[in-house]
Amino acid sequence: MRAVICKEYGPPESLVVGELETPDVGENDVRIGVHACGVNFPDTLIIQGKYQFKPDMPFAPGSEVAGEILETGAQVRNLNVGDRVMAMVGHGGFAEEVVIGAERVMPMPDDMNFEVAAGFPMVYGTSYHALKQRGQLQPGETLLVLGASGGVGLAAVELGKAMGARVIAAASSDEKLQVAREHGADELLNYSNGSLKEQVKALTDGKGADVIYDPVGGDYFDECLRCINWNGRLLVVGFASGRIPQAPANLPLLKGSSIVGVFWGDFVRRQPKDNMQNFMELFAFLKEGRIRPHVSATFRLEEAPKALNHLLSRKATGKVVVKVRD
Repeated sequence: MRAVICKEYGPPESLVVGELETPDVGENDVRIGVHACGVNFPDTLIIQGKYQFKPDMPFAPGSEVAGEILETGAQVRNLNVGDRVMAMVGHGGFAEEVVIGAERVMPMPDDMNFEVAAGFPMVYGTSYHALKQRGQLQPGETLLVLGASGGVGLAAVELGKAMGARVIAAASSDEKLQVAREHGADELLNYSNGSLKEQVKALTDGKGADVIYDPVGGDYFDECLRCINWNGRLLVVGFASGRIPQAPANLPLLKGSSIVGVFWGDFVRRQPKDNMQNFMELFAFLKEGRIRPHVSATFRLEEAPKALNHLLSRKATGKVVVKVRD
């Protein structure tokens, strides 16, 4: 099968287009003909050997796909050939076909296209788990979202509004903040306009944010510790800045606040029923128009390195998607 292949660790430019063996289908697996694959920050790490999981070489990156089922294993009962589905695959998505356990596959809503579906599971799954299970966000609370125009950040903005919160969107430019505004943000905060702490304090009458969604880390995490409300929850989602911060223990003590880790991938494995309930609620939000997935750029399969660099360059808003089939 045709695929974009990582044969040695390196930047996106080191990937090559070639042929990979088509995997066999186990009795609990399905084979998906991939139509589109979402592009995510972990994809940029896995090809450099910087991710916690390291597939055997050679492999295709690409962690979430949408397509049609081509074959099912003997023990698969709830999925059928021809079903339109989305799936979290970890790697292998930048290819014409992927084989994955049936438990990691979900039917697509009837009115969702493949490009939107390919960019849906990771960002909305992560952000809803973060805000619902980990942050326990309540109606009327103030939610601060860092990286608010990116994939997970924009999903968090939408979901925060859907859950009844007042949402402050933080990003690095007015253009990116306008995207967040279009997706429901109540207040906009440009990092370049001064101290993050002081801007948040000014927007919250000095109290700080009740829940802070942080996929950025680095210096902004340090400031978040200082602009969180009493009983606040700081959600550690990722480290797009490149620096994993360390927290002085006295700050959560003084604020009565919590630093809460968000690891959606392991949540899916450990709490599959809760994850499925989350997605039923997400699909309801989608049907009601309370969330509107935003795909800002699409690339052909052979342009996958360009797609990854587009993400790394911080040019993307919402989701970037690789189209595998027309």
